[in-house]
Amino acid sequence: MEQREEAAETFRIALDGVSLRRGHREVFRDLSCGFRAGEISVILGGSGAGKSTLLRVIGGLTRPDSGAVRVAGRDITRLSERDMFTVRDGIGMLFQGGALLDSLTIFDNVALPLREHTELSEREIHAAVARRLTAVGLPETEGLFPRQLSGGMNRRAALARAVVNDPEIVLCDEPFSGLDPLNVRRIESLLMDLNRRLGLTLLVTSHHLASSLRMADRIVFLRRGGALVGTPEALLRSADPEVVAFLSAESEAGSR
Repeated sequence: MEQREEAAETFRIALDGVSLRRGHREVFRDLSCGFRAGEISVILGGSGAGKSTLLRVIGGLTRPDSGAVRVAGRDITRLSERDMFTVRDGIGMLFQGGALLDSLTIFDNVALPLREHTELSEREIHAAVARRLTAVGLPETEGLFPRQLSGGMNRRAALARAVVNDPEIVLCDEPFSGLDPLNVRRIESLLMDLNRRLGLTLLVTSHHLASSLRMADRIVFLRRGGALVGTPEALLRSADPEVVAFLSAESEAGSR
């Protein structure tokens, strides 16, 4: 695995020299890495490595202390909050745990981005929501509430919400957390299918090593404030002590 592989202009998303501190803790130090258009990139690393924070930085929800974050060629660290709205229109977000609103039906949860960020008619919104719910295997669930669905079904509904406005980029924060092996496979399959059919650029943070190795085109391994980047095969061959320790710990956890 390599620290820097290609010039930033070859990437849909690129971080260049990004540093970020939270109090006395250094989260990123001169972090440079990139994410190619149309690929599934899985972000790995130990607890506290900054996986979720990295997604927040790319989504413009957290500003780094220094460095550049380019999304589709635009340095979002220099944009106003108003200008960030146009960037976020092209980004879908699958939050950790799904984060559906309990007081809203599945239909209204999925329709939320369309009602907030588009001028579509209700008829168009109904058609878009139905199409996405069908795509994730949840037809005829529009009138149900999140509490009436299983954890795996709620995660699929949250995925439908993340892609309902046809974003080019989808940020998925721990999409497999808390799911049984069957639902892990379902979500994994859905992400890969959406990537193939829609050409989505997917960034996925995960603790689930087996799924990461199956689905990733590229692995970004966060370590010591920076990152190692490469294919899943390169990750498995790496002699980097932090990577070796991480793989060993994950293998032991998976065998329990």
